[in-house]
Amino acid sequence: MNLVFFTQDDPFYVRVFFEEFFSLFPRRDEIKAVVVSKPMNDATVGKLARRMYDFYGPVDFLRLGTRYAGVKLRARLPAVLRGGPATVKQTVCAAGIPCWERSDLNTPEFRAAAEAVDPDLFVSVASPVIFREELIRLPRLGAVNVHSAPLPRYRGMLPNFWQLYRGEKETGITVHKIDIGLDTGDIIAQASMPVGTAESLQDVFVRSKREAARIVCRVIEDFRSGSVTYRRMEGEGSYFSFPRREHAAKLRAQGRRLL
Repeated sequence: MNLVFFTQDDPFYVRVFFEEFFSLFPRRDEIKAVVVSKPMNDATVGKLARRMYDFYGPVDFLRLGTRYAGVKLRARLPAVLRGGPATVKQTVCAAGIPCWERSDLNTPEFRAAAEAVDPDLFVSVASPVIFREELIRLPRLGAVNVHSAPLPRYRGMLPNFWQLYRGEKETGITVHKIDIGLDTGDIIAQASMPVGTAESLQDVFVRSKREAARIVCRVIEDFRSGSVTYRRMEGEGSYFSFPRREHAAKLRAQGRRLL
């Protein structure tokens, strides 16, 4: 089976998914590429920084910025001094898998490159790019997405945050077929994960990425054996955009930490 993964250049949480997945998945030669796009599809670091500042506020933004600077500094060190991969790209390359740094996923040029590896399945893990129909139809078995929520509830951005914000006692993980809608395709697998009262948003991010890696491993084996099943995503559900600072403040008022 020829697999292509799609993700974004996030040094904090997406890297956790791939570390866990590579530790569990025995057939790395089947992964023909991991496509890493710009974070949240923003064109510049400045735009991303402004969004993060608006959400985290000055104190947590400074803490996060310090961590980010540390990751970037460590990434520049020689491998023998780094103490392990610091970025998604380094994690992928350390596993011996080709890493494509591209955000032009819906162009004819990218589709030609993807078609050349004869893909059976596309797997999106926090990819910031919305797949258009021509890209979705390219792999033989279709394309699937991992979403950290019990779809159709909590469609959209940062679903872990919104589940905590609304006082959910557990968060969900859904692997679903990608269609031309946003988080609307048929459900392949779902799981729930209890949330501890003392857990921060960051803690939930990390645990959900590890659990998602385990679920994706099982889904790929279902595709391999021909036993994968689909369940229609019924109900209108709910949709959330990226949270603002007032939302973060309310979550803190509930006793939750962001970091």
